[in-house]
Amino acid sequence: MSPPSPIKNVVILFKENHSFDNYFGTFPGVNGATMPHSPNPPASDPNHTHEQWLKRAAKAVRQQFLQSDIPAYFAYAKQFTLCDAYYTDVAGPSTPNHLMLLTADSPVIDNPQGNPVYDLPSVPASLTAAGLAWGNYGGYAFGLIKALSKSPKLPSEQFAKDAAAGKLPAVSWAYAPQGANPPVGNVTNGMQWSVDQVNAIVQGGLWPQTAIFITWDDWGGWYDHVDPPLVEKWTDGTQFRYGTRVGCIVLSPYAKQGYISKVQHSHVSLAKFITTNFGLPTLNARHAAADTMSDCFDYAQKPAAPPSPTPKPLVPPLPLPSPGKNPKPKPAPKPKPKPKSKAKSKPKSKAKSKATPKPKPKPKSRPRPKRPQRSK
Repeated sequence: MSPPSPIKNVVILFKENHSFDNYFGTFPGVNGATMPHSPNPPASDPNHTHEQWLKRAAKAVRQQFLQSDIPAYFAYAKQFTLCDAYYTDVAGPSTPNHLMLLTADSPVIDNPQGNPVYDLPSVPASLTAAGLAWGNYGGYAFGLIKALSKSPKLPSEQFAKDAAAGKLPAVSWAYAPQGANPPVGNVTNGMQWSVDQVNAIVQGGLWPQTAIFITWDDWGGWYDHVDPPLVEKWTDGTQFRYGTRVGCIVLSPYAKQGYISKVQHSHVSLAKFITTNFGLPTLNARHAAADTMSDCFDYAQKPAAPPSPTPKPLVPPLPLPSPGKNPKPKPAPKPKPKPKSKAKSKPKSKAKSKATPKPKPKPKSRPRPKRPQRSK
């Protein structure tokens, strides 16, 4: 079954716990907000339950990361498409939003206890029924869906191997392994994992036929200045849908270049993109009403070249130099006026010996990037 578009492979890199303003609030041209710079890694994992979400105006952490922390995400957004009206579907934590991505539904508003299994129609099951292959690379929510609970769960690391070999299924859901998908980890490391997956797709020759979506499952307890629209309420009358804005980057030869999407999107929009692209039936009324991410693409444009492989940044990123320690090397120039007599060259060595202890802090300055780790 050939898709009605040039896209034969859809890849969703589903990341963790960052609101839009927390990552992209300073990106030029977006509806963003400027806040204090967060340490990297963050000091803690902010509370991001539904109850905490209802108190977000007072309780959410008002900090953000900058381009220097996540340079590749900014580079992707500048070259391709960044959505600044993309919302999580549930005003709560991870699991409800993971379910929404796969089923356009969630029986829970918070992370459930135990190992429940829900009987829900899903995009993966629809792909199977249509004879199309799909892959779960490290995702846990598949095991919560009855029809998918016994489906293979590939290790996260397998995705880059399959992509580099040019052997991806029609749809891939890829989740970073623990440590590279940071709620409290180094965000530059988390970005680099995403870069490595994109590079593998390009390396495997799949770029000409692929659409890549990089997005975040939930708000993570971080502040975003835009209040999401209220379109559905939970059983207790509180807001169920939508949740806080998160970033969504669209990479593809057919993604609009240098484009900021102002159209309202959500995780269910990605489910709708898949079913529309491969001619599959809708799952439910919520899914039927969702948009298809169509404003992010121009299939008539000249196919865009893939992003250049991003060099691996210094990890953790170097902090800004401390103004108090830079003046210390200034005593070194003072012995320079003494080379008038060659006899005094020996005192120079003494001066150098005195100076040598001062350069020693320089190698100590290299471990400065580890300073954020103290805040763990």
